[in-house]
Amino acid sequence: MSLTATFMPARWDEKPYCELPQPMRMTKASIEFTFAGQFEGKAQTEYIMFYKEFDSKDPHRSTATYVGITRYSGTLNGKSGTFVTEDRGTFEGGEARTVSTILDGSGTGDLKGIKGTAVGTSTQKTSEFTLDCTL
Repeated sequence: MSLTATFMPARWDEKPYCELPQPMRMTKASIEFTFAGQFEGKAQTEYIMFYKEFDSKDPHRSTATYVGITRYSGTLNGKSGTFVTEDRGTFEGGEARTVSTILDGSGTGDLKGIKGTAVGTSTQKTSEFTLDCTL
């Protein structure tokens, strides 16, 4: 099944953790997202980010690559539970694009046995999430 939702950050805590020559930067980010649509709920994410170019005056002009783990909790097409994804993404030209794989064995509740992938895209104006999965 293919499901869609919109999302937005509810909390974003990002801090540098490694000294690199400017304009490069490495950070750790703890983020909480809220979702609405065919997936209703929240997600907690931990990202490690490498900025090839970090623009401190306008971070939306930066270029980055990131990896992370996300735990989703909520209701997916009427079924409640949680699942975890492994995430890889890029941020360039003001758009973040994340490709995620649901980790085997991570589903709980009605989502036990969930398998699949997800793609999230986000700009300053919109954030969309598409999940292709089987239960």
